[in-house]
Amino acid sequence: MQLTVWTYEGPPHMGAMRIAASMRDVHCVLHAPQGDTYADLLFTMIARNAKRPPVTYTTFQARDLGGDTAELVRHTLRDTVERFQPQALLVGEACTAELLQDQPGALAEGMGFDIPVVPLELPAYTRKENWGAAETFFTLVRALLRGRPLPQRGAEKPTANLLGPTALGFRCRDDITEVTKLLSAAGVDVNVVAPAGAAPADLLRIPEADFNVCLYPEIAHDTCAWLERMFKQPFTHTVPIGVGASVDFLREVGELAGIDVGPALAAAQTRLPWYSRSVDSTYLTGKRVFIFGDATHAIAAARVATEELGFDVVGLGTYAREFAREIRAAAEKFCVGQGGIEPLITDDYLEVEAKVLELAPELVLGTQMERHIAKRAGIPCAVISAPVHVQDFPARYAPQMGLEGANVLFDTWVHPLMMGLEEHLITMFREDSEFHDEAAPSHLGPAARRDGAEARADAPADDAPADARDDALTWETDAEQELRKIPFFVRGKARRNTERYAREQGVATITIETLYDAKAHFGR
Repeated sequence: MQLTVWTYEGPPHMGAMRIAASMRDVHCVLHAPQGDTYADLLFTMIARNAKRPPVTYTTFQARDLGGDTAELVRHTLRDTVERFQPQALLVGEACTAELLQDQPGALAEGMGFDIPVVPLELPAYTRKENWGAAETFFTLVRALLRGRPLPQRGAEKPTANLLGPTALGFRCRDDITEVTKLLSAAGVDVNVVAPAGAAPADLLRIPEADFNVCLYPEIAHDTCAWLERMFKQPFTHTVPIGVGASVDFLREVGELAGIDVGPALAAAQTRLPWYSRSVDSTYLTGKRVFIFGDATHAIAAARVATEELGFDVVGLGTYAREFAREIRAAAEKFCVGQGGIEPLITDDYLEVEAKVLELAPELVLGTQMERHIAKRAGIPCAVISAPVHVQDFPARYAPQMGLEGANVLFDTWVHPLMMGLEEHLITMFREDSEFHDEAAPSHLGPAARRDGAEARADAPADDAPADARDDALTWETDAEQELRKIPFFVRGKARRNTERYAREQGVATITIETLYDAKAHFGR
């Protein structure tokens, strides 16, 4: 276990809490010390949930360690079942409680409750949050479905389960809506969405579907693989983030369901390709981008950035070590350079910060950690992955998946770049006679100028001849003509830089060679 100021993932019992908080009629009891009770903060203040999370702690204190902490577990379990009356009970322990070896799951199984009791084995010192969520979901599904017969399928309309969305996930609520629309357009009904919004009774209906949609592999892949083995349910491998992936997803659905998705593909509408082909987008072509996050969103972002927006992915990484192989394959396929680049696989934000500073990208796509890193470095940033803060749980509709998700991606990623351009232009025009800081709005006319504006308006313009600005320097005619080839909105800066370079080099007459030498000097 690593002590750190920031962390991309919490301990695995955090993942168990996420599963419980995602579902209905499920309660999680955690053997944990007093002070570990931060579920309310996470799910009501950060994720903006309307209800308190269904999590109860034993909250043992230092004085309890000299007594029977196992009896404290039993007492908490009895009170929890009596008070909340859940349909299923998850029982685990926090990091500190793991050292006591009270085995709360085994204690709960022996108490004779008339509801399913699911003991959780979550090694806090070797595993982390996403693994804990995946293991909890898998353990719960397996406990409820083990031994059940293979159901009859083959209804007139194919059905699918959406597996993987959880509380504290990134835009899961809206992704469910968008993927449901995609499936509906293809003629596929949704059978069960889990864990988000599902009750234990809903999990019992999972085998009835024709196939599963693995929305978030970090959470649902192991469960989907088990359902394929035990109930002959294939599952999708394409995560529909971006236009290309959404199209590939529909084609994969068509293959799994044995249906024609041609009409759905023909009806697909999104604005991203139009914007990508527009004149305005040429400013974005070739922008150097650094991507870091969970594996699902990082890989998807690399594809969208490369294939749909024309960015150059100069850095790619994840904190999810379990998906290192997939990240390496994505880095080889989507990143610039001969044979791709070596991805950054780490859970140390200081390593990520060092890599960002080394690469000096023009855009960072990452978690809330990268947002802070980019802010300190003065680099535009967009958040694409958990962990996130409250501002990334928007009240508005803001999916990442599907065709509308592609529109959201374009807006979210392009906005910080365009704002950077706007600030750059404001800086360049600051000395302009019409747009400088002291100038009044132009539509009010010259009579509205503030004090001092007249004097500044009469001052030589940035692209005025050299002898009007500095008697010590002269410009050759060819150099003046070359200078005027530079766009007007940067011409003044080019003149000032060239004259500054000439003074530093002791050059009295500025030639074309001086102009180019100055450009190279300030371009380093």
